[in-house]
Amino acid sequence: MQHSYDGLDRPGGLGGHGNLLSPLRHRDFRVLWTGMAVSLIGDGIFLIAIAWESYALWNAPAALAIVGIGMTVPTIAFLLVGGAISDRHDRRLVMLWADGLRAAAVAALATLVLAGTLRFWELVALVAFYGAGTAFFTPAFEAKVPELLPPADLPAANSLDQFVRPIGMRLVGPVVGGALMAVSAGLAFAVDAASFAASLIAVAAISQRSDLQVDLDVSHRAAIAEGLRFVRHRVWLWGTLLSAAIAYLLFLGPVEVLLPFVVKNDLHASARTLGLVLAAGGLGAVGAATYMAQRGHPRRDVTVMYVTWTLATLAIAGYGIANAAWQLMLACLLFNALEAAGTIVWATIKQRHVPGSMLGRVSSLDWLISIALLPISFAVTAPVAAAFGARATLEGAAVIGAVVTLGAFFLPGMRDIERPATSADGSTMPPARAPAASLH
Repeated sequence: MQHSYDGLDRPGGLGGHGNLLSPLRHRDFRVLWTGMAVSLIGDGIFLIAIAWESYALWNAPAALAIVGIGMTVPTIAFLLVGGAISDRHDRRLVMLWADGLRAAAVAALATLVLAGTLRFWELVALVAFYGAGTAFFTPAFEAKVPELLPPADLPAANSLDQFVRPIGMRLVGPVVGGALMAVSAGLAFAVDAASFAASLIAVAAISQRSDLQVDLDVSHRAAIAEGLRFVRHRVWLWGTLLSAAIAYLLFLGPVEVLLPFVVKNDLHASARTLGLVLAAGGLGAVGAATYMAQRGHPRRDVTVMYVTWTLATLAIAGYGIANAAWQLMLACLLFNALEAAGTIVWATIKQRHVPGSMLGRVSSLDWLISIALLPISFAVTAPVAAAFGARATLEGAAVIGAVVTLGAFFLPGMRDIERPATSADGSTMPPARAPAASLH
């Protein structure tokens, strides 16, 4: 079948100038994202609260490293199952159960902090439940969005995602979180728990109808194996996921653990300052999303994606070089702007070249392979920082991570999908919103 996106760079095609708000014409998408916007603010509050509470209980890099491990290991453990379930069952119900679990975990945190009885091991245990919920919610959400929109609106939807997400998680949420933390960590966790109500109501309100057709006689294990085969035969997929796994191993642990540590112990600043640093990143991502929505999907999409991601990784070195809060803010702005631009392109590439019947599994594999090494990244951050210093660790992670990211761009066949009508293996591609029986 001829690829349905043969007008990529004509006005009105996916490469034409987009309208950031055009996906909101569709009722179900609008309802879903209204709830998600509120929930994302809660997620931004959670970022500040979890970092500051971890260091309040144990003021050492190992504290947040252990919390990071506790959150990511359950996510990794359940992602493949979450992807298979989201491709075989009502994605709306999967999201409801997953968000309910995360809301319960955060509510328990709030209760223990307000009671003054929270212990460090309890914090780790509760974020583990949070991470397990994420493993089911994320693939279900990513696979649900293309069901709610026509193909022409998907690039704008991905730009809108990268517009709303940083506003909530990196701009409004951290600023509100810093202010709430000045009152009480328990209050911050309680507000985050309440924000899940908006997400639950929105997910419950969207249509239950779905074009998803599955053979329930096929086991979850067989469905997972099918997803692995799909990824293995496409260089643009496995090459990008593998390079992301190695790059995240190198830099994500140091950033998540050492950026709050530098703010607290080197700059002797407050949780509010950390919130402002993350908010600057939110502004950068919002700007990038706005630009990408107006520009449209690039013709040489893989090239643009790798260039922006390489530069984003290099920007992390700014965290190690900075000697003032405004310098950290600038580095965070650059990192998030470039990362968001690449992520928007990546999301559209996946939606274009992966069929709806496979999207949950491919999305879960995307997350799984990308974050599989994160527990190791968190685990080695503390000893590496102890040996070389927090700043040198951040600088080294940026440089080596950028080399790894750029190296994947030169894998043979990586750029084959930049030829619109063919897939990475040279075969004719189906439409992105192909029948459920076809491949993503």
